[in-house]
Amino acid sequence: MAKKNVSYVCTECGWSGGKWYGRCPECGQWGTIEEFHEAPAPAGSRTPAPGRTSRTAVSLPNVQSAAQPITAIDTDSVNRLGTGFEEFDRVLGGGIVPGSVVLIAGEPGIGKSTLLLETAGNIAKTNTSGTVLYISGEESQAQVRLRASRINAVEENLLLASTTDLSTVLGLIETVKPKLAIVDSAQTIVSQDVDGISGGSTQVREVASALIDTAKSLDVPVLLVGHVTKDGTIAGPRTLEHLVDVVCQFEGESQTALRLLRAVKNRFGPTDEVGCFDMSGIGIEEVRDPAGLFLSSQSEPVEGTCVTFTLDGHRSLPVEVQALVTNSVLPTPRRAVNGVDSNRIAMLVAVLYRHGGISLLQNDLYISTIAGGTAKEPSCDLAIVAALASAALSRPIDRNTCAVGEISLTGQVRPVPRLEYRLREAARLGFTKAIVPVTQKPLHVDGMQLVTASTLKDALHALGLNKKRSR
Repeated sequence: MAKKNVSYVCTECGWSGGKWYGRCPECGQWGTIEEFHEAPAPAGSRTPAPGRTSRTAVSLPNVQSAAQPITAIDTDSVNRLGTGFEEFDRVLGGGIVPGSVVLIAGEPGIGKSTLLLETAGNIAKTNTSGTVLYISGEESQAQVRLRASRINAVEENLLLASTTDLSTVLGLIETVKPKLAIVDSAQTIVSQDVDGISGGSTQVREVASALIDTAKSLDVPVLLVGHVTKDGTIAGPRTLEHLVDVVCQFEGESQTALRLLRAVKNRFGPTDEVGCFDMSGIGIEEVRDPAGLFLSSQSEPVEGTCVTFTLDGHRSLPVEVQALVTNSVLPTPRRAVNGVDSNRIAMLVAVLYRHGGISLLQNDLYISTIAGGTAKEPSCDLAIVAALASAALSRPIDRNTCAVGEISLTGQVRPVPRLEYRLREAARLGFTKAIVPVTQKPLHVDGMQLVTASTLKDALHALGLNKKRSR
């Protein structure tokens, strides 16, 4: 029996060595070094030593022909595989590249398996000449079939398999040679050639390496589901993210149906694209224009509300900030926030008192956003302050007015990146007036009145919320 090579691998940074350490010499983390047993190489696959010959060794002419000039390599024949979701395709850079390995990670129950099963059904429906292989290590075939019936993903050329053995998974992919292979998940597949429990760093690394080799050699794209740890990082060794071609995070709040898919790593496209999806009882539906999800349906102006526009990748999204100001009966006033940064709220309240003349230091403050939107970007400062001032003075802000700008500790309204892009989206949604910071280059957006403000006092005056501080 061939002797297995033993090495020690850091699950955090991927460092490897021949000796165990309590602390990783590379990244300095404690308790991350684990023992790794490398699988023995197949007979005849090793390169012969100098001076020796081997019948399996590659001849010299073949080695020379393996390297080609970069100008002679044809890329026109690479056809991306559409997923059936325009949002998914945009995040991937236009579709799935043949032979690529895409890792989809997310919290338990967020909808990873549903998204990929519905994607498998879409591809199987549009590509009747080929097959799609869905391999589940977590559910039986009957369970996957029930979920496929619920989301209308039952197709004749969609093949289901339920196994946790890596050799069986690789054998299925080599035999079927599908248009797309989906493995759910990397933490449930076990290799018999290496030691370690299911989901451990040793097993996950071996499974990922084997699937990547198979995908590259057969030119079959693989969608791989990955679990996350309690702190939100992808489970398994850090090298897993380095090995795969694309890493996507599937995010969302359990209280809302909105799901966001963003690319953390992408060798074939941008990493700042975001796809929006809506989780429903019949599956996952893409949201091509999510602007209406983050705005309330009230047509009349209401005190304590202001709309701003944030950037999530290349997409500009409106966020409605709502604030409620009440008299406090507690020694320490209450601050309750949802969708905004609590530390930044404390800073903005102090700036509003010092440079805006509105004191909220002794009031209970409640600040929230609509439909799970987030207003943690510095460009949302002006809208947050406007909502607080509107609630404190009981003066509503016009529904067709938005505010975009960062506020400094000196009360200055600072410029934000890609302001014109945000304002064009605001004009598309029907906003006719915007309070914006002073920019070096004059801005002009058709259909919008742009009111520039260099200080917080100017911005409050433009919104009709100015008030002198009482001495």
